[in-house]
Amino acid sequence: MIELRKFSWMIKKELLSLKRHPPRLISILIFPIIMILLFGYGMGGDMTDLPVVVVSQSHGDLTDVTLDTIKTTDQYKVVEVMDDVDHAKERVDSGEVKAAIILPENYDSNVSQKAVTLYLDSSDQMASSTLESVTQGIFAKLSNMEASNAIVSNPSSQELENSTSPVNQSELATNTQSANVTNSIGHTFDNFKDDIALHINKIYGNIKYIDFLVPAVLGMTVMMSCMMGMGASIAGERETGELARLFMTPTSISTVVGGKIASKLIVELVRALILIFMAIVLFNVSIKGGILQTFIVLFFGALCFVGFGIMLSARTNTQEDYTQIVMPFSMPMMFVSGVFYPIETMPWILQKIAYIFPLTYLNDAMRGVMIKGQSLGDVWLDLAILLGFTALFFIIGVKRFNRDI
Repeated sequence: MIELRKFSWMIKKELLSLKRHPPRLISILIFPIIMILLFGYGMGGDMTDLPVVVVSQSHGDLTDVTLDTIKTTDQYKVVEVMDDVDHAKERVDSGEVKAAIILPENYDSNVSQKAVTLYLDSSDQMASSTLESVTQGIFAKLSNMEASNAIVSNPSSQELENSTSPVNQSELATNTQSANVTNSIGHTFDNFKDDIALHINKIYGNIKYIDFLVPAVLGMTVMMSCMMGMGASIAGERETGELARLFMTPTSISTVVGGKIASKLIVELVRALILIFMAIVLFNVSIKGGILQTFIVLFFGALCFVGFGIMLSARTNTQEDYTQIVMPFSMPMMFVSGVFYPIETMPWILQKIAYIFPLTYLNDAMRGVMIKGQSLGDVWLDLAILLGFTALFFIIGVKRFNRDI
């Protein structure tokens, strides 16, 4: 039978325990707020403001209307309108923009079958699918536009002669000018009807969602296992007293930390090889940049997140405290760093936050190697940023490391 008085003491004792562990209390209060925000805003939002460039090599009514349509479409964010095709393609190849819409020189002429080209970065599967469907819709409407929708009849000369009032004559002159302009545009569209053909150039071929997903899932798995593993290795051993017995020997902090890092990296690299092998066997995932380069990128990621784990566990006394501290870091990284959905689907504030998380750069490098077939030299910036994070985490972790038990 429950003793109510002692039962209330137990409740009070547990609540006081939370009070004595501020990190755990803060995590309990803040974490639900973070998660609902991430689920609400970070997963599967509308694909809008995707950066594109437009190459316009023609001038005329149809070009002007096409440019206005593209600029006012929510899915596009027109970074620049230019006339250099090669430069536009270079910006797509570098990942600066998602696509280039290329209007040919004869776009406003009366020739049949004017070929518009959509030069598309297909490595981002969801963004490329959106751009492909929206662009097809725009040029299908322009190609099939009926002349009757734009033509306004001119007023007859008899109507003009019958208007004797100066005010009426002025109004008719204005109306006539407007009708002539509209009639000209309508005539232009009538000539261009059914003449626009859209050619889509997917520079990385047809990418399935699983191809987009697997590289980031590999990075996310390495992140979670490294960070959680370091919590068990340091905070857990501190809680059980194993770390205290280890420090009774004349062993330096750097030796202890270095040994734990090396052992953890060995485990994670074996895990990474298993993950890569299973992705190839089960999902037929192609690795265009080679297994060795993929493995090296994962090594950089594992080293970074082991350092992250060292930093967070440096002063935590129990494994439960460590878990409560690490979750507000690891879970947002999973949602904000583009693992499941492109970063472009998120509100702009989350897009900015994504670039302060190391997982964003690991995902970018993994997709560059596995999907785009890039070399380590092509993803050097991502790797350099990961090394920068690694150095920062290790410096903070070693300096804050609590040897006292």
